[in-house]
Amino acid sequence: MDVQMALEDSFERVLRAKGKPGVLLCDRGLCDGSAYMSADEWDQFLTKRGTTLADIREGRYNAVFHLVTAAEGAEEFYTLENNDVRTETPEQARALDVKTRGAWVGHPKLIVIDNQTDFEGKLNKLVSIASELVGLPSTSKQVTEKYLLKEIPNVQEFPNDIQYHLFQVEKVYLYDTETSTTALTDFAEEYSFIRKRTHLSRDGRALGTTYGLTTVHITHSGKQIEVKRIITQREYYAAYKTRDMNRHVVKQKRISFIWNMQSFNVHIYMEPVHVENLCIVHVQQQQIMSNSGENEANNSNQDDFSPAIATIEMPSFLKVDRKLLSGKQDDKLYSAFSISLRHDS
Repeated sequence: MDVQMALEDSFERVLRAKGKPGVLLCDRGLCDGSAYMSADEWDQFLTKRGTTLADIREGRYNAVFHLVTAAEGAEEFYTLENNDVRTETPEQARALDVKTRGAWVGHPKLIVIDNQTDFEGKLNKLVSIASELVGLPSTSKQVTEKYLLKEIPNVQEFPNDIQYHLFQVEKVYLYDTETSTTALTDFAEEYSFIRKRTHLSRDGRALGTTYGLTTVHITHSGKQIEVKRIITQREYYAAYKTRDMNRHVVKQKRISFIWNMQSFNVHIYMEPVHVENLCIVHVQQQQIMSNSGENEANNSNQDDFSPAIATIEMPSFLKVDRKLLSGKQDDKLYSAFSISLRHDS
């Protein structure tokens, strides 16, 4: 772990020293090591290191891309002949892939890329999604489908093979003192919020806390662009002093898990009290540009996308009421931004 951290930190320093925008892609992440030891051994290892899972997961990496092994869904392409280091049988590779995938469950930007395409197609998806995350033109985009749940899920009823993580989240919207008339000519609306995210044990103990800042830009065509970065605890509390007093601090409990190769995040509202126990599940989904969008790519028209390429199958242990629509009515009732507004001021 020391060697890997030193290499990552060194490359990051080199990128920052260049003074230009850059993206650092790591072939492996620190959490991958947990796939090769028991849960108790991993916990003891982190304790001995004086760190937490949250620190080396969402506290270190802005996004995680998991490319599913060819042994899962593309068995005919799985071979030992083109890789001297690979020794696992297909069965062993599938088991190890599940463990490695599970090592990253709980990261807020975990993206699983399965074998619906060939390997080149998987790499193209990775590059396209990464491009979107850093604000570059992309032929696909990650969207979040939201579903209203009838009741709070009982984790005791989750299947035994579902690995889940629990979090407590505090979201604080900031009073924007820097928005200028010039800036608003580029965007119809923009706002920022800070987030405190605490990883919880099954019995509710805090296991580690990370902090982030998100700036949201909404274009005149309605497209939403989010720019996120990891911040320190000191930066979080400094920004907290500039919170928008016309808005509540939003507090949630979250349950994160992977099911059917898709990342699920259940948001259970705790505060403000008028939405206590409101329960919404967020499912990450990928959309691809339609033919018309491809023809107009040279004109930088990136807003024309076809429906999601895969149908979302909801697990039976989530009691779904209905899908939330991306319209003003549902946004007004169920988006955290709207929920945060005070009505008593």
